[in-house]
Amino acid sequence: MDTTPQPVQRLIEAFSRLPGIGPKSASRLTYYLIRSQSDEAIELSDALRELRDKIQFCSICFNITEQSPCPICQSDERDRNVICVVEEPLDVMAIERTHEYRGLYHVLHGAISPMDGVGPEDLRIRELHDRVLNSSVKEIILATNPSLEGENTAMYIQRKLIAPGIKITRLARGLPMGGDLEYADEVTLARALEGRREL
Repeated sequence: MDTTPQPVQRLIEAFSRLPGIGPKSASRLTYYLIRSQSDEAIELSDALRELRDKIQFCSICFNITEQSPCPICQSDERDRNVICVVEEPLDVMAIERTHEYRGLYHVLHGAISPMDGVGPEDLRIRELHDRVLNSSVKEIILATNPSLEGENTAMYIQRKLIAPGIKITRLARGLPMGGDLEYADEVTLARALEGRREL
């Protein structure tokens, strides 16, 4: 017979559905919140509600934002001739931390992965294609993760975006194979941006 109170079990199950959190971590987080001062749980609850209510996807680049278009897409100081294509919003944050890139972004929200049932139609590739055709873009930087899925996604996009006058580059190999952009340090990312190559 399970003696765990229903609200505790519900929170454990909710935490368990988050990526990278197993049942033990979910239980630890739940019991931490039970033992913590009541303000922490309320603060977490308010932050989650605010996230749900205020965050949306930019109508142009599909990055996360409070307003659409996002500040990067609205900025007059960004180079509108270059679009850096990344898998996730966390990748935008990682590249921005380098202070080396001044162009625009396009967030795919994943990578092609047949094993996980993710095909090109599940990503924001069609929107990227339309965006490139209807703008003055001269360079596309493919900054997908250096993994099998990231490489396959980059090759697919390269084949789809072949157009006269548009250069397609890939981040240099300063990034470790199988790693994620969000975990790369600023120096490695900056060198990868500087050393990008045409495909």
